[in-house]
Amino acid sequence: MEAVAEIAHDLEKYELKDTNAHWNLSPEELQRITVEKGMGVETDNGTLAINTGKFTGRSPKDRFLVKDEYTEDKVWWGRINKPISPENFDRLYDEVANYLSGREIYARDGYVCADPEYRLNIRTVTEYPWSNFFINSMFLRPNEEELANFDEDWLILCAPGYVCPDPEGFGIRQGNFSILNFTRKVALVGGSAYTGEMKKGIFSALNLILPVDRNVLPMHCSANVGEDGETAIFFGLSGTGKTTLSADPNRRLIGDDEHGWTPENTIFNFEGGCYAKAIDLTEEKEPDIYRAIKPGALLENIVFKEGTKTPDYFDSSITQNTRVSYPIEHIDNIQTPSYAANPKNIFFLTCDAFGVLPPVSKLTPGQAAYHFISGYTAKVAGTEAGITEPVPSFSACFGEPFMPLHPTVYAEMLSKKMQENGVNVWLINTGWSGGPYGVGSRIKLKYTRAMITAILKGELDNVDYEEHPIFGLHMPKYCPGVPTEMLDPMNTWLQKGAYVSKAIQLSHSFHINFDKFINQASEEIMHGGPLIDAHQIMSDDIA
Repeated sequence: MEAVAEIAHDLEKYELKDTNAHWNLSPEELQRITVEKGMGVETDNGTLAINTGKFTGRSPKDRFLVKDEYTEDKVWWGRINKPISPENFDRLYDEVANYLSGREIYARDGYVCADPEYRLNIRTVTEYPWSNFFINSMFLRPNEEELANFDEDWLILCAPGYVCPDPEGFGIRQGNFSILNFTRKVALVGGSAYTGEMKKGIFSALNLILPVDRNVLPMHCSANVGEDGETAIFFGLSGTGKTTLSADPNRRLIGDDEHGWTPENTIFNFEGGCYAKAIDLTEEKEPDIYRAIKPGALLENIVFKEGTKTPDYFDSSITQNTRVSYPIEHIDNIQTPSYAANPKNIFFLTCDAFGVLPPVSKLTPGQAAYHFISGYTAKVAGTEAGITEPVPSFSACFGEPFMPLHPTVYAEMLSKKMQENGVNVWLINTGWSGGPYGVGSRIKLKYTRAMITAILKGELDNVDYEEHPIFGLHMPKYCPGVPTEMLDPMNTWLQKGAYVSKAIQLSHSFHINFDKFINQASEEIMHGGPLIDAHQIMSDDIA
């Protein structure tokens, strides 16, 4: 009875009254409750599968940050970071707290940031049992002693069933919302059951707290470490190979999505689990992810093969964004605890569907900052409705939707750390060669792996390089295990003039995208972009 009273007291301080609260239930219990309530089913191997309903992905237009004394002069306000007043937040919080009061709810204590020096305790209260199941997988899990003395730094309140009846009156766009309040230290989610809103909400909070308060560079990247203790970091947007290339049987996985780089020059994982796309998943292509789908994992929005409880990972009838979350321990080869020493190599992964960028190039600090701010990849036909040919796609810092500060803040921190620690940064094109999508061919995975292996072994340290005449990138003339002729992308095109035209077109897209950063970017960063007179240089070369 004392424990029950203590829990009730804990929740009443959040204005949650008369609740039937379940506290820190095991994944097995949460799965049983979810299935018994008809909110999920078990696959043929015992994995829990649920449907997130109306929202099968994040809703970035409904993400807000409370604008107050702490955030007003720090946040890069605009299309990504939209303000909401403290008064409207307080009113919405009261609405959600009132909605959850008197209900059966699920509370969990966990933490983020694997390095104990930067640990942040998170208390999560969810309306649905499977939302709590997700948090158990994705956040780091305290031991019994830590739970007994737990004191939260932040609170997540997640009420998918609450839909705001008067969005305009509360200063939001529609009935669902995801809001961060850095003064009250609350992440408030309402109207959406998509689990990623909770995970990315805390990630976004860390992306402000860590650089501003702790001088830690937060990164949307995967990371692994070799037997020699050398860490490698992989930045990349969806479809560029971030998860695939960081999963290396000869290296231990630190984490697959979110990390911090400390002043003490360590890299630490924010999370205790992985949240991977499941569309078109096969054991052959993604063995680690495929084998991680077992009891303890959570499948979202997958479809079963007819008449079975076997997932059909190729069926996108609910969404292309099918997902699986699981504790990182479901991966065999992991770094424990999940942090390691200063990185030696950083990889920017891009899927260039125009066939313009070299398959591998070495970046100067200025170029690294420029390409980090740009966060380029390309969308190909079929990835989104209406796309019939490649379209450039830019996401600052390879994670713009989660970055509260101006991208140049993160880029300058990265550039400084590079120079202080002698870190090499490489741009890896996992896209097309020999022509654009539909003409050329996708660069073979075995060649990309060979490039990364050669870099990690130091085999590109002493080879000769040549400068790309449009992008200024430094391309190696030799790489073990890779055909020499493909290292300069122009060599792979039948018509050199067509390559020049396409390269100029892509260069122009980079410049247009970067216009919004010019006022805050340093001269070094500005010089890291494509050459201004590239078209003239190329014309002279061809002539």
